[in-house]
Amino acid sequence: MGEKRTRKRMPRAVREQQMLDAAVRIFGQRGYRAASMDEIAELAGVSKPLVYLYLNSKEDLFSACIRREAAALVAAVRDGVGAAEGTSADRQLWDGLRAFFTHTAERPDGWAVLHSQARTQGEPFAALVTAMREEMLAYVTSLIAAAASEAHGDPAPSQRQVAGLAQALVGAAESLADWANRDDSVSAKEAATTLMNFAWAGLGGLVEGRAPTAPGATPGNR
Repeated sequence: MGEKRTRKRMPRAVREQQMLDAAVRIFGQRGYRAASMDEIAELAGVSKPLVYLYLNSKEDLFSACIRREAAALVAAVRDGVGAAEGTSADRQLWDGLRAFFTHTAERPDGWAVLHSQARTQGEPFAALVTAMREEMLAYVTSLIAAAASEAHGDPAPSQRQVAGLAQALVGAAESLADWANRDDSVSAKEAATTLMNFAWAGLGGLVEGRAPTAPGATPGNR
C-alpha cells in the first residue's frame, strides 16, 4: 500500500524519465525488435499498462528515447564548446570533440540507440536521427569555418571545402565513438585527440603552417 501511494505521488515527468531510462537501456542492449515492453516496464519498476498510458506504444516510446538522447548529445557538445568561449576556434573545436566522446562513453546505451538502432529501423526513426545529425553537421561546419578562417586569414576556405571536412569529421566521430565504446582502453581524450589530428590533417591544405595536433592533447583516461 505504501509503495502504491509513493508511486501515485511521484510527478509524471519523473516517472516518465524512469521509463525512458529503462527503455534506452533495453533498446540499446537488445535492439528495437528484440526489446519487449514487459522488460522495459519491469526495469522501470512500473506496470506495462502504465508504460502504455504514458507513452502510447513501443514505437512512440522508441521515438521518445531517440529525441531525448539526440537532444542530450547535442547539448553536451554545445556545452563543451561553450565552456571554451573566448578561446581560439580550434580550442573550441577540441573541447566540443572531447565533450562528444565523453558523453557517448558515459551513455553507451543512448549512443547505441542513436547510431546502431534508430538508423537501421527505417522511418520514422531514421528521420529523427537525420535531423539530429544535420544539426550537428551545421554546428561543426561553423566551428571548422571559424578555425580555418582564424588560422588562415583571407581568403577564407570555400564553403564547399569546409562542408566536406565537416562531413568527414562527423562521420569519423561516429565511427570512433563505436570503437571507443567497444574497447575500454580507449579514453574519451584519446578518441578526441585522434579526431582532432585528423581534422588538422584535413585542414592542412586550407591552413598553411599549422601543425596537425590537438591543443594540449595527449592520450589519457576518461
